Amino acid sequence: MDLAELGEFLKSRRGRLRPADVDLPPGTRRRVPGLRRDEVARLASMSVDYYSELEQGRGQSPSEPVLHALARSLRLDCDETDHLFHLAGRMPPFGAQPLLMQSALRQLMERLDDTPAMVITDLHQVVMQNRAAEALVGPQAGLTGIEASFAYHWFTAPATHDLYPAEDHDYHSRLLVSDLRAAVARRGPSDQVSGELVRHLLGASEEFAELWQAREVAVRHEEYKRIAHPVVGLVKVTCNSIVTADACQRLLWFVPDDPDVVERLRRLDPPEVWRNTPGPAFGRPGRWG
Repeated sequence: MDLAELGEFLKSRRGRLRPADVDLPPGTRRRVPGLRRDEVARLASMSVDYYSELEQGRGQSPSEPVLHALARSLRLDCDETDHLFHLAGRMPPFGAQPLLMQSALRQLMERLDDTPAMVITDLHQVVMQNRAAEALVGPQAGLTGIEASFAYHWFTAPATHDLYPAEDHDYHSRLLVSDLRAAVARRGPSDQVSGELVRHLLGASEEFAELWQAREVAVRHEEYKRIAHPVVGLVKVTCNSIVTADACQRLLWFVPDDPDVVERLRRLDPPEVWRNTPGPAFGRPGRWG
């Protein structure tokens, strides 16, 4: 927490705005180039005295609602909002639905035609898959909310387990929960999506509740897994990942032990492969019917 720097930052952001930027009338001649303190206070629904204290670096750290109001009133972008929260000693907010793929990941995905690859969020929501990944693990993108999370289906739809050999199920359960716990901590207690997901799983799955209570934390990086494919059979892959700087998204790509597997996957039609097989992410038969 650095309240002095917080005050200077607020002052600098106030100074760059003009009344027209925030839909205020120009008013009389101004002694300063930017907004006045009383105008920011009015936009943020707080007293002028309190806002003045913040700019002077006095008082206590502002609450999260106050910081959100200031970020909105001062037209801060995502990076500036994160900086504001850091200066106040608060956890920066995460977007309610961080499902838009960051441009760098999209560009990289476009160059991985011959490699099964997909982009997921830190809550294991599948943002995008290439055709090879759809053929390998089934089409998993397209849902919203907590149902977009693979963890949701893993612990609520038993058919999802068919993606992996039975003897590997415990391993994947522990891995999902320990990675999810790290994501929830990064997002903070005010994040609604992660909170809703955890609350639902605690009430729906005894297995999840037991693993969550163990408080194990392990962020997924490189891992080795076996996939029980309905056509190709048992596929052994190394799963690698690149994580974005904010840890909101990661690019996963799968390297099979047998290089011939990629060519076999290329010849498959994903909807046809999974037509009569319970979708591994959704646990719903006939998703493509």
